[in-house]
Amino acid sequence: MSVVHGMPRRGFLALAGPGLLFPWCARAQDSSFLPLPPPVRGGTLTVIGAEPPALLSLANITVGTRDISAKITEGLLRFDDRFAPQPLLATAWSVSADGRRYRFTLRRNVRWHDGQPFTSADVAFSLQELQRVNPRGRGTLAQLERVETPDAHTAVLHLKAPAPYLLRSLSSAESPIVPRHLHAQGPEAAARNAAAPVGTGPFRFRQWVRGSHAELERNPDYWDVGLPYLDRLIYRFSADPAAIAAALETGAADFSTSVSLNDIARLSKHPRLHAQALPSAYLNNIAAVEFNLGNPHFSHAQVRRAVAHALNLDFLNKAAYQGLAQPLATPVPPALAPWHDATLRPYAHDVDRANALLDQAGFARGQGGRRFSVTLDYFPTATLKLVADYVKAALSRVGIHVTVRSQDLGGFVQRVYKQRDFDFEVNGLGALFDPTAGVQRLYASADAGKGIPFVNASGFRNAQADDLLAQAALETDETRRTALWHRLQKIAMDELPLLPLVSVPRGNVWSRRVHGLLEGVEESAGSFSRAWVEPKAP
Repeated sequence: MSVVHGMPRRGFLALAGPGLLFPWCARAQDSSFLPLPPPVRGGTLTVIGAEPPALLSLANITVGTRDISAKITEGLLRFDDRFAPQPLLATAWSVSADGRRYRFTLRRNVRWHDGQPFTSADVAFSLQELQRVNPRGRGTLAQLERVETPDAHTAVLHLKAPAPYLLRSLSSAESPIVPRHLHAQGPEAAARNAAAPVGTGPFRFRQWVRGSHAELERNPDYWDVGLPYLDRLIYRFSADPAAIAAALETGAADFSTSVSLNDIARLSKHPRLHAQALPSAYLNNIAAVEFNLGNPHFSHAQVRRAVAHALNLDFLNKAAYQGLAQPLATPVPPALAPWHDATLRPYAHDVDRANALLDQAGFARGQGGRRFSVTLDYFPTATLKLVADYVKAALSRVGIHVTVRSQDLGGFVQRVYKQRDFDFEVNGLGALFDPTAGVQRLYASADAGKGIPFVNASGFRNAQADDLLAQAALETDETRRTALWHRLQKIAMDELPLLPLVSVPRGNVWSRRVHGLLEGVEESAGSFSRAWVEPKAP
């Protein structure tokens, strides 16, 4: 069986009430090490957060979609806290010595929620669809040449070249296996299944009331006999941080990954709640400024570096993230050791240096001290709005007048990626479980300007960077691969098409009655098959 090197969690602040705790630990599932009572069967778990655009992560990679999809559909593998692969729809796997052939033995006696048998044909179809329609699957499965299915319970992946990151991509949320007998009927059938998914997972889709909630119910025929413990999962939809916090405090909701970081310290003191602020080990989200290199101002590297010097990341962390984030000096966050280059440092906050660079670039101050005016868009969250407002204020000190523009998620994606009608923007991006999967897409020129969401928004094209990325994607020797990524990070931080700001924690809050939620590195994008809820006191 193949082995994947572990990826340890690094020290981020965790808060678990009552009171504030400061353990430099992986995750605070419970605030003590007292033995838990045995799981209780039955009950409903209510989750609250923003409404996703779809309930299946085959073609949609938003966090809300991934979290729900992974309860209904399953991947070939799941992963423990150290990122070691564990069986799921695959019970055994092996990788050839040259890294070009992956053989999976599939679980027997698994049925889709509509009663049809799960087979290797579903695996082959799903991986090919992920390669075709999934924004990240285009990269993680780029080397997939074909899938051989010698029998109903064996799938053999043949690659054109090694893909050292491939196993880590085969989780339920990242690479869901979908029913071929439904999706092969055509685009309309695929769209229906994205809104009302049929899977093999522990929970079955029941209903989606747009603007209100989605409901999942226990799969009584789940292959892992005895699971799940819960009878129902309810996803209540709200994008209002105050409403989310209130629902948790009153018990109207049991869990959320969408709690404002402003509320974490307060909710950590609530006697009925756990609260924590940690990055997702699987998603590794970062906040970044992305410059449109086609803009007449930001086409100058000196201007981009001036912006970097004008920003104080420590202040930004305190102002927008309550000091719970980690300022970044590279797009590869520290959690992605050893690929992260720890020798790099953030651009120093130096207003004089920023002004000098802008002068050198030929943008002298004019009337009122203004050099030029630009518009800043932001991915529509309350926190990134704070980041955008800070960027505006900081750049005003060096003579750059910024107008902050807001729009909904669809409008943001359309403007930035489809129309490319923007100057610069503040975005939330997943560095993911491996830099080839998450970071490469931000710099590789192959898909620049093609309108693919969350792929190379800057339009960056650099032949040396492309060569390093291509080599790192194929290199199976970890030492050489690390060296390639370190070289790429130096180019990225010198050219600066994207300015990394902070590694972003998620505000996770859940009821003390709830157990077994955040298992493995997938956390809220896990199956919840072992989650259970203590009955309320009479």
